Amino acid sequence: MSDIRTYWTWSLEDFHRESKRDPDILEDFIQILFKRYETLEPLIGAYLHFDAEATLRELRHQPLKNEAPLRGIPIAIKDNICVKDFPTTCASKILEGFRAPYDATAVTRLRMAGSVYFGKTNLDEFAMGSSTENSAFKVTRNPWDRERVPGGSSGGSAAAVAAGMTFWALGSDTGGSVRQPAALCGVVGMKPTYGRVSRYGLVAFASSLDVIGVLTRRVWDNALILHIIAGLDERDQTSADIPVFDLAAIRSWDKKTRWRIGVPREYFAEGLDPATHEVIKTVLDRLASEGCELIELELPHTEYAIATYYVICTAEASSNLARYDGVRYGLRARSPHFREMYARTRARGFGDEVKRRIMLGTFALSAGYYDAYYLTGLKVRRLIAGDFTRAFQQVDMILGPTSPSTAWKLGEKLDDPLKMYLSDVYTVPASLAGLPALSVPVGRDAHGLPVGLQIIGPHFSEDRLYQFAMMIESLFPFYREIPDGVAEWTS
Repeated sequence: MSDIRTYWTWSLEDFHRESKRDPDILEDFIQILFKRYETLEPLIGAYLHFDAEATLRELRHQPLKNEAPLRGIPIAIKDNICVKDFPTTCASKILEGFRAPYDATAVTRLRMAGSVYFGKTNLDEFAMGSSTENSAFKVTRNPWDRERVPGGSSGGSAAAVAAGMTFWALGSDTGGSVRQPAALCGVVGMKPTYGRVSRYGLVAFASSLDVIGVLTRRVWDNALILHIIAGLDERDQTSADIPVFDLAAIRSWDKKTRWRIGVPREYFAEGLDPATHEVIKTVLDRLASEGCELIELELPHTEYAIATYYVICTAEASSNLARYDGVRYGLRARSPHFREMYARTRARGFGDEVKRRIMLGTFALSAGYYDAYYLTGLKVRRLIAGDFTRAFQQVDMILGPTSPSTAWKLGEKLDDPLKMYLSDVYTVPASLAGLPALSVPVGRDAHGLPVGLQIIGPHFSEDRLYQFAMMIESLFPFYREIPDGVAEWTS
């Protein structure tokens, strides 16, 4: 059997080409991932469910059609996305033991493309958090430094990709939950345009913001997987009836294109870590030397984005989580009285952060406060979207840091929710506007921790974001680097 270094820089195309020549390569690769899981999972804590026998059974019984773009490729799934007959717990005790009765549309499309299931990854409970420390079952650690967080809420997916316990994973992004952990773990993370990917089978947190996204080590792999899972779905009324981007065109763009790059002043103001600022500035300087036109922008309503987001998302969470009542599925506390059973179930089943958001959202929706909070939040959301609309009349895309800092120490922000919420300050605006946004790793800070560059584009411009990100990847080939925290387990 080979070791992980054999495959570390391979793309999906490399696996597809070589597995057609030698079908045993796929099983060899999966066996390496199994070995890495056994060695690294006790150190990283990326997975909530892992079934090696199910993966091999699916691989061996699947007809390996040469034309299937993901033939035999294992993909990890965040544990708030339904996979039929496998646990879907959202990292919450209230759903402990629940098994999904159907596949999410994204999972169905992956399987149709030849992919095989490769475990469910850890997350902040119901995707509410920025560090994956709010899981009811375990804490996930960053593969670059195991004393630091991987980001969240898709921290399990990001950590698994970064550590080489999978090369490809699905996550969900509500206010930055794919992009921020991608940045902190040094991988590529895409939040597509709201409506680009069906939400059918994604457990709801905030329905007007939730999006299924993709985490990979290579930009091209990310584009390929998004191309497969994207498109209209009749089971999701919010999915957009817009053609999926042309995959071939991503590589056929004119390399002499003079990109007009927006650089918002608000993304480089107080609160940005100096080390992160320095790395991003180096990238911008290199882009200018490559012929890109850098244009300074103002996004004046950015300062209201965090407050607006937490009014809207908590209000929608309060409504969505009302279904967990101990009656239909999941945890049920014993009590002879219905009201008491309901109260005990939710008290025992939900963690502190989920309870906090339910209470905030219920207050924002309550009589006498709806207009002052939720309705006002919707109005400010429109103003934030308007800032981007005007900006894209001047530029092709907007660049800035994905996170205001690199990964922080475990426990550092747990006792200060506001400090934790501010870690999403650069990702939330694009989510409120429903825009596609991609984080790509571009370097490391003085502590050796990854720094992510966020690329934001107009609605349904994923193809252009990928084109630009491939140029970034060619200039800063971060995917070749092996995380310091797992380097000794690479052979």
